Amino acid sequence: MTATLRDTVSRAVCDAIQPGAVELCDAIEELLPGAGDGPGSVERIKPDVCRLRAGSDGRERSFVLKRFDPWQARRAELVARRWLPAFGLGDRCPQLLATAADRRGQWTWHVYQDLGDGGIDPVHPDRGQVEAVVDLIAELHTRAAGHALLPECRRYCGDLGAPFFAAAVRDAIATLEALAPPRLDPTPEQRAVVDRLLARLYRLRHELPQRLWTLAALGGPETMLHADLRCTDAFVVATPDGQAARLGDWDRAAMGPPSYDIATFLYRFPRPERPWILEAYARAVGRAGWRLPPARDLNAMFETAECSRYVNRVIWPAVAVLEEQAAWGFEELAEVTRWFDALEPALPN
Repeated sequence: MTATLRDTVSRAVCDAIQPGAVELCDAIEELLPGAGDGPGSVERIKPDVCRLRAGSDGRERSFVLKRFDPWQARRAELVARRWLPAFGLGDRCPQLLATAADRRGQWTWHVYQDLGDGGIDPVHPDRGQVEAVVDLIAELHTRAAGHALLPECRRYCGDLGAPFFAAAVRDAIATLEALAPPRLDPTPEQRAVVDRLLARLYRLRHELPQRLWTLAALGGPETMLHADLRCTDAFVVATPDGQAARLGDWDRAAMGPPSYDIATFLYRFPRPERPWILEAYARAVGRAGWRLPPARDLNAMFETAECSRYVNRVIWPAVAVLEEQAAWGFEELAEVTRWFDALEPALPN
């Protein structure tokens, strides 16, 4: 790597107060020997994600640089280099080209193939593109279910099924109940936010037996989940064999029921679009012999999946308030309250 390109990468990393610049530059130097005399360019996409453009002989290449904590990095690496290839889906995620850990062991950088900024438009979805992505989601679920590597996936990724939901409800209630005198003296407004959330969580605790039974009886086989299916992470790209779907950002991959992924994806779209998207998924998994339960039961499982995400988001702001008196924690809790208030059935009755 030329000194100018090294300076560009180092400056981008250091400006964000993210260690590991030297190690990241060394990894890029191995990936791009003789990268040319130009400085290249680094575009910040998120606080922990950059796009690097560099090249030689007039041919520019683009990469995505992403920073993880070591545990997330190991999970994402196993997804790209071990688990998806074992499921026959190794080409359906961005290629992991290089890794670099900072010397203190706090962070790990990944260098990925850049799939661009396309994504799927949830407001005006292209039916063909969405169906291609849905087919890929269905392939992931049906191919991973029952696979011999699932115990290894669970070890590194955890589980987002019934045990996760029950534990999240219990932990969220415990942390919120602690936000009270004598340990803490919230303002009336803050107390109102906590009380509204607790009322919601007490109701979920009361509903736990029925919700857990529904997941166990109707949720289908446990499988590997992407677990964060946002439209910005779903791509349809041109290949020599035609259009093919890709999914990025696998650092939250986990085990659990297929309904967790389906709910995440459906809730990204306007309600009128959801029935045909679900029907496309039903057709795709039907080729593997799977059958989906009725819409009423699906709605119940989809709501449980959304609630489990919301409940989990209660815990960490509450812990930050307890341990650090972080004012932003109450703002986060108020935001989660608004999510609960806006939650609607995923499918029309």
